[in-house]
Amino acid sequence: MSGAARVGLTIDGRPVEAAAGASVLKAAEAAGIAIPHFCYHPGLEIEGNCRMCLVEIEGYPKLELSCSTVVREGMIVRTSTDRVRAARKDVLEFLLAEHPLDCPICDKAGECLLQDHYGLHGRYAGRMAEVRERREKKIPIGRGLILDRERCVLCTRCVRFLRQVTRTGELGVFERAVGSELGLAEGRPVDNDYSGNLVDICPVGAITSEDFRFRTRAWFLDRRPSVCPRCARGCAVVVESVTGYPLAAGERRVYRVTAGVNPAVNGHWICDLGREGRREIDEGRLGAVLRKGVREPGLAWPGAVAGIAAAVRSVPAAERPGGVAVVLNARLTSEELALARELFVAGLGLRNVFFAGLKPGRADGLLLTAERMPNGRGVLEAGLSPRPPALEALAAARVLIVFGPYLTEHFEAGALGRALAAVPAKFLVSAHAGPLDRLFDAVLPVTVPAEKAGTYTNIDGLRQGFSRAVEPAPGVVPEGAVLARLARSLGLDIGDADAR
Repeated sequence: MSGAARVGLTIDGRPVEAAAGASVLKAAEAAGIAIPHFCYHPGLEIEGNCRMCLVEIEGYPKLELSCSTVVREGMIVRTSTDRVRAARKDVLEFLLAEHPLDCPICDKAGECLLQDHYGLHGRYAGRMAEVRERREKKIPIGRGLILDRERCVLCTRCVRFLRQVTRTGELGVFERAVGSELGLAEGRPVDNDYSGNLVDICPVGAITSEDFRFRTRAWFLDRRPSVCPRCARGCAVVVESVTGYPLAAGERRVYRVTAGVNPAVNGHWICDLGREGRREIDEGRLGAVLRKGVREPGLAWPGAVAGIAAAVRSVPAAERPGGVAVVLNARLTSEELALARELFVAGLGLRNVFFAGLKPGRADGLLLTAERMPNGRGVLEAGLSPRPPALEALAAARVLIVFGPYLTEHFEAGALGRALAAVPAKFLVSAHAGPLDRLFDAVLPVTVPAEKAGTYTNIDGLRQGFSRAVEPAPGVVPEGAVLARLARSLGLDIGDADAR
């Protein structure tokens, strides 16, 4: 079977092959040749208004836009001639003529295309004698977004995103010529599930997030890829944290969760629910073993696991299949689910292995799914049945082991409390503190997905591996480590915690 048609051209003296129909800019990018740009974004339609990506093409009378010019066989392109460099410098001079000197206080400093391009293609002596035009600088435009009109370079990325991706159209460019400015269409605020992408795609600091403004600087951030656990889509995300200096008590560790790129899943975008995942990495976390909701001094997680093993051993082997109950959840990685199956089903022969998770939410027709657990397909692939628990089954257990704080999603607090009170030995394995803590004999702190490695299978059946994006606190381990140690304490060999 033949592949897609290819076109041969030359860029800066280098032979390059590109797909037929590709732009010169994309062909150069694929060949490792950087062409500066502001308005171009690979996830949006071409606008061609910033003029920064001009190149020289042999046989063409004028400089051409590389973002909108389609490659053709035998084309000869030059991206750094004197003529091209002069054009870039002119573009930058016009953009900076009215641009404020906000770099020392701008959140975009360190990841700003205007800064980067000026350093590489500008470096001109200033000629403007007029006072810079003043515009509004702190305009709330909805969903925690702040617009600074002085910084805006009118690339229209935000406008095109809201027209082409969300199809909500809240922003537009108004007035003409030097009076052109970004604004809200008909006064309607930005209000959609994907508003945070406007901050990501703004090439300068014109749109910023209240949640991030003046919190830290971009160059302090350690950026690591991960998979979003907030719904069943499994979008690629980047977890941005600060690890370069000691953090004071209560200070943020994770400052942002931003969109990663995965053409097979989310393209270039993520929803706002995924961005809010940065809070669950740091906030409300359990940092030590609890007994009846109170921190147990000197008791670490291995000792708590030994307590679980002792409780299981106290149930005669013949009575364990019905006397020990387990509640798992679909936030466990596929590797952890495999360990759980080997331990609880194959090893102990338990009949009461249940699943509880977050209740379904609202799907939005773009990326966000109604299923709010990331590995429901992985549960089935592991050979487990996602049976929900009944209060009667929980109350009848002699030993109950619960993974995750999700029982409160499904049962009224009083009824759940009465059911748990009937269980002689009960243990909770959870990343976050909550109302269940005081109802269990012991609570073991574990990691959130961003703090461990594993695999999730998304709603479309795509298996995605991910690595640890943030280091967990001392004494906080993945559920897989708890399962492996519990198995060893019971004399069972189920494999290593890192089953990958």
